[in-house]
Amino acid sequence: MNARVPSDRAPVEVALARPTTRQRHGSVFVASGILLSRLFGLLRESVMAAFFGTTIYGDVVRASLRMPNVLQNLLGEGTLSASFIPVYSELLAQGRKEEAGRLAGAVFALLLAVAGAIAALGALLAPLLTTIFLPGFTGERRELTIAAARWIFPMTGVLVLSAWALGILNSRRRFFLPYVAPVLWNAAMIATLLFFGGILPPRDLVLAFAIGALVGGMLQFAVQLPWVLRLEPHLRVRWDLRNEAVRTVVRNATPAIAGRGMVQISGYVDQVLASLLAAGAVAALGYALTLYLLPVSLFGMSVAAAELPELSRQRLGDLDALRRRASEGITRIAFFAVPAFVAYITLPDVIVATLFQRGEFNRGSTLLVAATLAGLALGLIPSTTTRLFSSTFFALQDPRTPARAATVRVLVSALLGFLLMILLEPIRIGARTFDFAVLGDLRVAGQPLGIVGLVLGASAAAWTEWGLLHRGLRRRIGPVQFRPGAMTRLLGAAALAAIAARLLHFVAGAAPELIRNLATLAAFGAVYLGAAAAFGVEEVAAQWRRWRRP
Repeated sequence: MNARVPSDRAPVEVALARPTTRQRHGSVFVASGILLSRLFGLLRESVMAAFFGTTIYGDVVRASLRMPNVLQNLLGEGTLSASFIPVYSELLAQGRKEEAGRLAGAVFALLLAVAGAIAALGALLAPLLTTIFLPGFTGERRELTIAAARWIFPMTGVLVLSAWALGILNSRRRFFLPYVAPVLWNAAMIATLLFFGGILPPRDLVLAFAIGALVGGMLQFAVQLPWVLRLEPHLRVRWDLRNEAVRTVVRNATPAIAGRGMVQISGYVDQVLASLLAAGAVAALGYALTLYLLPVSLFGMSVAAAELPELSRQRLGDLDALRRRASEGITRIAFFAVPAFVAYITLPDVIVATLFQRGEFNRGSTLLVAATLAGLALGLIPSTTTRLFSSTFFALQDPRTPARAATVRVLVSALLGFLLMILLEPIRIGARTFDFAVLGDLRVAGQPLGIVGLVLGASAAAWTEWGLLHRGLRRRIGPVQFRPGAMTRLLGAAALAAIAARLLHFVAGAAPELIRNLATLAAFGAVYLGAAAAFGVEEVAAQWRRWRRP
């Protein structure tokens, strides 16, 4: 909390500075909830792969989930965390509980109106939106996407309300439930596929899946609502834009929405370009992104979020200390990101086959998604560390530099990705085909590699953003860099792990594929940790101490 606050708030600030047991364990509850929801998310992806693979139906499911997602991302957890939660928590800390209840009710009414209107408009305009965002979808693929999106748009509206409930519960120091609630959303989709998968044809199964997603979103909100009503007895759902606290929330939400919008633009550009490729490209991109984003969110975003308050405190004192803390943070991220990068480059087929290869997801699908994942992995290290760079700029009260760097990233990713894509595969817009694919003979399992060209552009853009932020920090606080020798030791340990894992995979060729793959991945992890410890990587001992600490 900022030290430059009015003196009448000092007692509140002192009280908040003494962490309670629930506060001290809050990060554990959050991590546990996120881990469970991620595991169920991976299980959902695996079941989706079994029923839809990289067919046109896999494209439809992926696109229909993605297209309305802008509503959830613009109005959901990220925006509410930056706007609603700080104001609501401050009112609670000051003992102004009735005002906090009025604020919560007014924000709910505002979200209900805005999210409801956008969801209804999205469902009504689904044909137009499909034409805009998925210009390469024609025939059955287009019509089925429109039908599915009309169920998914209301789902995203409900998930916005679920994010509001998360804000209430987090402010009340109830962490586990809101972060584990998405398990119900994933479970509803999994149950729908398992129950109807053997009964309905693929076209009808896609629509059943969309309805299951809506039901899951309602369950995710419903499980939190009783706790919200119990913990917020002063909740009054009323439209009240004259309330000063509400106005503060709306003002704070504006830059947050703008920042989230840039992320959305990048995601939609990738989806638009992927829709111009052969059937299965959109699905392949979705499966690969699921795996790619795991280390980004679990390691990059988590460290950045945890370090932001400490970086902010350092800004008020020694900038050298701020630089050192940022450097330690990116070294800690690298301990996890480097092995993920090496594994995604050297073992992508093993990872993809273990999670997805069954049913409609055949060996050809595995190889296409593995090639896409390897292309994305080239940008994994910059993507994880730039999260901390951005937090450092936020601590310096400079949100504009990360926004400009993100804009450049979007432009580079779109332009370079499109160029590489059309060199590898013809594109189709409506009924017309455009063939500039001078490298079109490069294929995996007979499948064109346009989607790989697209993600290579994204990886190059990630390094561009990293370079801009790194240079900007160097000018402000000096060089933020990895601990001397750390990257060499980490890359060496990961390389040894990859060699050992590949050798085991070759030697165990007669074993059942799933057992062989699991043993290969376990060997990679064990050898990496052992080699890192042997090479003197300090983070190994630090992680061991964290796990042993009660």
